[in-house]
Amino acid sequence: MADASTTRLSSRERIETHKSLRVLFVDDEKSLQEFMRSELPRLGHEVTVCPDGRAGLKALEKNTFDVAILDLRMPGMTGIEVLEKLKQVAPDTEAIVMTGHASQETAIEALRLGAFDYITKPCKLAEIEVILNKVAERRVLQNKNLALESRVQAAEGPTMLVGNSPPMSAVQRLISTVAPTDSTVMILGETGTGKELAARTLWQESKRVDMPFVPVNCGALAEHLVESELFGHVKGAFTGADRDHKGLFEVANGGTLFLDEVGELNKNIQVKLLRFLESGEIRRVGETKPFKTDVRVLCATNRNLRGMIQEDEFREDLYFRINTFEIRLPPLRERRSDIPQLARHLLSRAARRPVEQVADLLTPEAIDVLLEHEWPGNVRELANVMEHAYIIAGGQSITPEHLPHHIRLGQTAAPPSTKTVRFDPPSASSVPTPGARTLREIEMEHVLRVLEKHKGHKASAAAELGISLKTMYNKLNQLEEDRKAAG
Repeated sequence: MADASTTRLSSRERIETHKSLRVLFVDDEKSLQEFMRSELPRLGHEVTVCPDGRAGLKALEKNTFDVAILDLRMPGMTGIEVLEKLKQVAPDTEAIVMTGHASQETAIEALRLGAFDYITKPCKLAEIEVILNKVAERRVLQNKNLALESRVQAAEGPTMLVGNSPPMSAVQRLISTVAPTDSTVMILGETGTGKELAARTLWQESKRVDMPFVPVNCGALAEHLVESELFGHVKGAFTGADRDHKGLFEVANGGTLFLDEVGELNKNIQVKLLRFLESGEIRRVGETKPFKTDVRVLCATNRNLRGMIQEDEFREDLYFRINTFEIRLPPLRERRSDIPQLARHLLSRAARRPVEQVADLLTPEAIDVLLEHEWPGNVRELANVMEHAYIIAGGQSITPEHLPHHIRLGQTAAPPSTKTVRFDPPSASSVPTPGARTLREIEMEHVLRVLEKHKGHKASAAAELGISLKTMYNKLNQLEEDRKAAG
């Protein structure tokens, strides 16, 4: 794994640090073998040296390489023959051919067979370095493209963290503090609270933003393919493995891997994840030699990992390793004051229009209903509701009638008398307080003071008080009964 100094690198410098390649060098000249053994590591590359084509192919079958440098004229198998086999055995490995006999026809043949480039002997180290840098740049682009393909954008949910409530403000402050580091982060929260969004925000505010962000739902991976999906496999590693496969750790090299529902990983994969976090090394299924990859790991779960540790379902050492920083996302019911802003934001997504153009479509009466609902599905549920309402309203003003039936139940379930109670709004001084005030009277005085502050708007007052709209109505009904009883 990258050390702490990595966090101080610029985006371009970070890309440069990921030009390290796994190189296979195949040539029968001993002097060149020794030269490559010493000089390629000095350039930051790992190198495996083989004296002939057959040895090179055996190495390709056992391990994964980014690039193979092949001499065209060798005893036993020629470089062209090795190149043909290489493209069958390891098609993702780039090939560079070397020849001491300048022949345009031979070079063209090598390029036709898929060689990345060719060098004429005697070659200079600087020439090799330039070509290897080009290969590394291509690998970075390939990994970024693979990362883009692997990201599945949710059809609902906001594209940024929304909300100014105290719980969300605390979350945003912690994200801003932790994001620039390379520390692992555990994101906790109920389903639909926006754990992937928090992870994506950590990536966007990190030094790795120019490198891939690769999210993976661990619970959605087929159990027998989890290891292959995460760490990759080589051709022939198991039945059906007809070619080399890059795992998500390799795709995310230089960037960020988000392991959602990490509690779903079995103990065997937990061990491999722990090994990576401790050493920075992974090994493809069927491969004998591990290799390093620099990935920041973010994890999330809605499960109780401490309880799973007690049940021997989750490794305690892994828990402490991935829990360097913990971010808890509050459920929507605990940040009701964010609902109006969040609803407008989600409405703009459903309408594919700026928030400013749709904000007035959401009527105060509809907001009242939204504030009353308990939101067991959290932000994801709210996103679905706003999409439903926008479609039903035909792009016009959204009233309670446009909301799904189960959302409206909260309002219709309120006592009928709530429709007839009038408040002008009352002032805090209207609370009956004969003699010494009771705790109930003090509470009601506070409720009325907040209601007065919001000019009688019950939904806004309830949001500030942290209670549901139904509870607000109940308290006001009780106050009216107390008034009547007092004459």
